Amino acid sequence: MNLGVGAYRDDNAKPVVLDCVREAESRIAGKSVMEYLPTNGNAGFIKHSILLAYGDDSVAVADGSIAAIQTLSGTGACRLMADFMHRFAPTAKVYIPVPTWSNHHQIWQDAGCEERLFRYYKAETRGLDFDGMLEDMENAEEGSFFLLHACAHNPTGVDPSVEQWRQMSQVMKRKQLFPFFDMAYQGFASGDCERDAAAIRIFVEDGHKVGCSQSFAKNMGLYGQRIGCFSIMCASPEEAQRVESQMKLIARPMYSNPPLHGAAIVSAILGDPVLKKQWFGEVKTMADRIIDMRAQLRLALEKSGSVLKWNHVTEQIGMFCFSGMTGEQVDALRVDHHIYMTRNGRISMAGVTSSTVGRLASAMHEVTK
Repeated sequence: MNLGVGAYRDDNAKPVVLDCVREAESRIAGKSVMEYLPTNGNAGFIKHSILLAYGDDSVAVADGSIAAIQTLSGTGACRLMADFMHRFAPTAKVYIPVPTWSNHHQIWQDAGCEERLFRYYKAETRGLDFDGMLEDMENAEEGSFFLLHACAHNPTGVDPSVEQWRQMSQVMKRKQLFPFFDMAYQGFASGDCERDAAAIRIFVEDGHKVGCSQSFAKNMGLYGQRIGCFSIMCASPEEAQRVESQMKLIARPMYSNPPLHGAAIVSAILGDPVLKKQWFGEVKTMADRIIDMRAQLRLALEKSGSVLKWNHVTEQIGMFCFSGMTGEQVDALRVDHHIYMTRNGRISMAGVTSSTVGRLASAMHEVTK
């Protein structure tokens, strides 16, 4: 049983291509030549991406005060942000949550940024270390950057509540800390794109000028297309033009220009009301299956005779469940039960199916007795 892969699988453990993606592909086939995109990418894709992130009623989108370019998925967007930060705020620190997606560390380190850590996950409760996080924000140097997971925190699946996001926003505003949101799972976490963007909307309402990395790998199943967007809110349309020009200057020597096909697919889906509605339904179906697998796994664990608490399995959200199992217990799952996952105990819930969830629960009970 492969529970390490960070990609969606259906209830037969098979990869999925969304119907709306196939329809978009059929519409764009042969419609354009294979010429290079400009360095900033597909203009329609960028417009639809930032509307999805910041909201259809976003004043900043409407007046052109958001600088944005197409990127090589979320990884590329984060790397551009890291290089942008290193170039224009060279003495600022970037604060990264503990834990986080492991590649975050390499991205900012390779860009030459000085990294700091802030508390996020509390192992004792398998939940959010909210007090520790606020304390670290209070103690951070003014002008520091904070990397925040907009939803479905990877690897823990632990997200702040709406009220906690509001408190974080107030502290960061008072301390003049810059929020950069990595949003790799919009719609894929709760099944609702608006709900999953709540953190960004809260910070914008509070007057922050936020940055954002978007990826369409998970929520549209476009893993190999490498389609993402990097955006920064600015004080005016004129400033946005200047910032975007610097984004392009960073991207140009790095990869010259982004991919054509995947951006055309996303633009076709988000630009057509019928296809967009279909996508909303399909991404909710994916999210609901993962939520259902969480419920089934928790129930099976509780019925197994385990005396441990497993409420965190359903309280966490998104593709990954931070199980709380030790490295040694994960080793035992691999050796004795042929169940594979990362050694920090992170389970890819997308790899769990209705036919395997019982065997997984039984094996987890066996190694955690």
